Amino acid sequence: MYRYDEYDQQIVDERVKQYRDQVRRRLSGELTEEEFLPLRLQNGLYMQIHGYMLRIAVPYGLISSRQMRMFAHIARKYDRGYGHFTTRQNIQFNWLKLEETPDILADLASVEMHAIQTSGNCVRNITSDEFAGVAWDEVVDPRPYAEILRQWSTFHPEFAYLPRKFKIAISGGKEDRAAISAHDIGLSVTKNAQGKTGFRVLVGGGLGRTPIIGSEICEFLPWQHVLTYVESILRVYNQYGRRDNKYKARIKILVKALGIDEFRRQVEADWADLKDGPGTLTVEEVNRVASFFTDPAYEILADHDSQLNAFQADSRSFSNWMSRNVKPHRVPGYAIVVLSLKKPGNAPGDATAEQMEVVADLADRYSLGELRVTHKQNLVLADVRQKDLIRLWQEATAHELTAPNIGLLTDMISCPGAEFCTLANARSIPLAISIAKRFEDLDFQHDIGEIDINISGCVNACGQHHIGNIGITGVEKKDHDEWYQVSLGGAEGNHSAIGKIIGPSFTFNQVPEVINRLLQVYLRERIEAESFIDTVRRMGHTPFKEHVYATDFDGEEEESVDKHAVIPAQYSVPYYSPRF
Repeated sequence: MYRYDEYDQQIVDERVKQYRDQVRRRLSGELTEEEFLPLRLQNGLYMQIHGYMLRIAVPYGLISSRQMRMFAHIARKYDRGYGHFTTRQNIQFNWLKLEETPDILADLASVEMHAIQTSGNCVRNITSDEFAGVAWDEVVDPRPYAEILRQWSTFHPEFAYLPRKFKIAISGGKEDRAAISAHDIGLSVTKNAQGKTGFRVLVGGGLGRTPIIGSEICEFLPWQHVLTYVESILRVYNQYGRRDNKYKARIKILVKALGIDEFRRQVEADWADLKDGPGTLTVEEVNRVASFFTDPAYEILADHDSQLNAFQADSRSFSNWMSRNVKPHRVPGYAIVVLSLKKPGNAPGDATAEQMEVVADLADRYSLGELRVTHKQNLVLADVRQKDLIRLWQEATAHELTAPNIGLLTDMISCPGAEFCTLANARSIPLAISIAKRFEDLDFQHDIGEIDINISGCVNACGQHHIGNIGITGVEKKDHDEWYQVSLGGAEGNHSAIGKIIGPSFTFNQVPEVINRLLQVYLRERIEAESFIDTVRRMGHTPFKEHVYATDFDGEEEESVDKHAVIPAQYSVPYYSPRF
């Protein structure tokens, strides 16, 4: 993985010093909160309901075991013993004291990390495929290009004050695992018929109040030009993006207003002045960065292990885990392991300090000291020898990291919601826990098969509800009841789609039953091994909607477990406050 050079380290260390003085002046009253606001946001510090939240950048989701141990240290020393991994492949700590945040940033700098550009109207953390470099279907390893984009965009003076925040995702596999179509710029690094490397470029995607799937602006861009072309896109957006209304300030609004053809024309007119200029990538520069991502010394191993096969035959729990959480590796004898942070009853994406330390130890013992964070809020060990899978599973099971549910119903995405966020209309994590408890039977989950359920506490869509097969959005809190809209038919990947709201909203208690009714239609109407999303696409929304609204919810709501009691005490209302 990429390592800081002396210039990187100096920049981050100087930022810590600068921020420490800013905090000192805020605490002494020399700076008002209004004056301090843009300064703290430049360092990823938000004011939330209960206190300060710090969002730490995990570039393209790749971290070392040493960095994971630092997260555990921060959780234990400065927070309440846990952290929350996000859909941006970052981590958030939610219970911080302002006066201690400079020490946190100093601790992060000691392991080559920071919280720069995790907030504000700038280019945010570059995200990527969590299986990059080891994926069975990879065409080109996207990590060197993700790192080049990270270095280029960090502190870029021209793009420090864009009309709105800006998100870039990059994928290098035949299957998109980075949700590139839901980003301001989506990049798919590929090869053309002549075997030359280049990028398919999407622009104008995004979720939030106006969800849009990105449009193709360039079918094949030679790799040398990726920085200059991305720069031209940002220059056009920076000049013409709306600044009078933050709800209409994202690039997707500009692309929609102009149309993709006119937007492309303006980008290419600007690019004419940049193409082949100083920003053009060279073989030497790409090789320099790629040298940080060379293959480790893989052992020559058989692709099947007899002991592994025998243990799998004898242990149903292990077999379930192998079928859901273990993915094929491009190197024979190795496997990719996804550690689930979605054990039913726990908050999706949360990890305790102890779990972080355990995961770091597992990475050192079994995966060459590296980890990945997924945009679906799980963790990945990317280079595990197949002969180590039994021991790994046994050790991880003791720490609630092996729920065999990757891609299944309880592998839900959830934003922090109203327990923390000042923007949220309703709770997300308690609802996710309630749904998971309702459908935790593993046999039922396997019968349903792969399905994405995404939950956001408001229209800002930090839980990416628009691209969930079933999306849930908090829309209102009124008279002690929270109300949620349910959408159907969203999807990410190569066939991305925005879900469609099925009708009037539902209360907290009604939502699990709504999901149950949607699943009833699927089980009744599916053809053989047809997936949930394929059944929705074949049949349309009408049969699902009709079944959901066919009868009222009076009986079901009264019979369902009380919304306060269904949630473990540490997650109870009025606010979700683990380890309070």
